[in-house]
Amino acid sequence: MNRAPASVWRRPVHFLAFGLGSGTAPFAPGTFGTLAAIPFYWLMTNLTLWPYLAIVLVASLVGIWICDRTSRDLGVHDHSGIVWDEFVGYWITMAAVPFSWQAALWGFVVFRVFDILKPWPIRWADRRVAGGFGIMLDDVFAGIYAWSTMHLWLWLH
Repeated sequence: MNRAPASVWRRPVHFLAFGLGSGTAPFAPGTFGTLAAIPFYWLMTNLTLWPYLAIVLVASLVGIWICDRTSRDLGVHDHSGIVWDEFVGYWITMAAVPFSWQAALWGFVVFRVFDILKPWPIRWADRRVAGGFGIMLDDVFAGIYAWSTMHLWLWLH
């Protein structure tokens, strides 16, 4: 694991990339980053679908830049503490999912499973696509898989 640099607390772009500091956790920073995304999801649950998706799209596009910039500044591609991509992946997972604490927890678990196991094309994107786009892309794919799982679960219940 790569230790979190002090710049996380001094540079706003690094602070964002490190998930408002959640990526500085001494172990499992991706898990802590995903946990930190849940309160923001809760705040967005009163939005209708289109504003919610607009926020996720903007967060994704901004994420490409902040993850790329932070990665370049640190000289490490996809430093383990860069967790903005987990925020976006979780928000994708939860798109159009009616809020409940059970659904929020289930979405957390499902997203983390896909993010950790990395079935195709997640692993391909993680290994082959460089820069901020690559950092974001594998979690977008994991979010899409998790979103599909969540909606299948909702449909079956």
